[in-house]
Amino acid sequence: MTAGEKAKAKTEQAKGTTKESLGRALGNDRMAAEGQAEKSKGDAREAKEKAKDVFKH
Repeated sequence: MTAGEKAKAKTEQAKGTTKESLGRALGNDRMAAEGQAEKSKGDAREAKEKAKDVFKH
């Protein structure tokens, strides 16, 4: 996994988790859904990079 892509994935996951938690705490369903989507995007990016690493070796 390249360092830049790994950092980007972790950042998306953290921002998504924070946004989701904040949205739930405030009762803002839209913000919670956006946070969940952002976290999922980070998870997908991380999985893609891990798969690329597996096939490189």
